[in-house]
Amino acid sequence: MNKAICVVGCAVILLLQVPGLTTRSIGTASEVKHGGKIEVKYDGFTHETVMSLRKMRISCAGIKDTFKGACVSMMVNLHCRGTQANYVNYVTLQLVFETKEWDRGHPTDQRELSVVANNETMRLGQMKLISQSVDDGLTETLGITFPYDAFKKIIQAQFVEMQVGQSRFALREKNLDALRDLSNRVVAAK
Repeated sequence: MNKAICVVGCAVILLLQVPGLTTRSIGTASEVKHGGKIEVKYDGFTHETVMSLRKMRISCAGIKDTFKGACVSMMVNLHCRGTQANYVNYVTLQLVFETKEWDRGHPTDQRELSVVANNETMRLGQMKLISQSVDDGLTETLGITFPYDAFKKIIQAQFVEMQVGQSRFALREKNLDALRDLSNRVVAAK
């Protein structure tokens, strides 16, 4: 009788468990909201704490009027001096462009990054080529470093559009939520 009650009790417990709950890492709830993966780690070589939003897709619907069938993704890092996490020195942004057309890269003179946050246009500077590969198509990674104050303007905006050369695209709500979550990891941001 006791074995039967124990077996039924275990079966009920197993059936009542919510599927999909795991204990992967702290911050799983934030991943569910926006789908981005955020990491915080100390880099002993540069003596800084780096908060990173790993590669997150922005759009695969093509880039307005330029790249048809292209995908664009972003990676963002907040760099804090030493082991502290309450003051961001600078921000690095990498944009990854993927297209089936291998000749549709961004020439050196078309790598200027402009960001429109609500109605304010910020010219953040010339992006540098990080990597480029030509396999089934073209995959190009461009990067830039800019001040944390510009990043705060981006995350406070309701609408954000970026332009690199002729490539223009808007961040989705999930992208902005992930960037806000990344910024919330900064303790008492200045």
